[in-house]
Amino acid sequence: MMSLFQQLIAFFEDSSIADAIRENDLLFPLIESVHVVAICLVVGSILVLDLRLLGFASLDRPVGRLTSAVLPLTWSAFIVAACSGFLLFMSHATKYLANGYFITKMALIGAAGLNMIVFHAVAARDLPKWEARRLPPPRVRVAGALSVLLWIAVVACGRWIGFTMEELQ
Repeated sequence: MMSLFQQLIAFFEDSSIADAIRENDLLFPLIESVHVVAICLVVGSILVLDLRLLGFASLDRPVGRLTSAVLPLTWSAFIVAACSGFLLFMSHATKYLANGYFITKMALIGAAGLNMIVFHAVAARDLPKWEARRLPPPRVRVAGALSVLLWIAVVACGRWIGFTMEELQ
């Protein structure tokens, strides 16, 4: 008897959408291209803010103003990346779930999200006190550095997924 999780994976992988993505010579590369561009926008926009938090860029702009300018792009690109990534996942769900780099990538995205939640709940709660300073407090710089490392690791795992998926076929 299949578990509920296995049934859900089979449902997605056996869907007509997944079949179309697998069978069409253009659809998978097109969706993958959209996914890569969206990930670039997510990581790039996050790096803009993280480099400010680390005191390396945009030092003349208050963190709150920079955040207001960048986050709409970040969230929009993240939604596109998540949707396109889910479509790619559907096409070979079983193989992706057997890929350690894919599992690691998902865990790293979760860790990056948790870092963001902690940053906004703890480090950014007294933002008006420090946002105009060229170098934010250490806890803020740690959150920025951790974010940079996590997103670099996400991108690296994403690249390795492609190489190792070829081995699984």
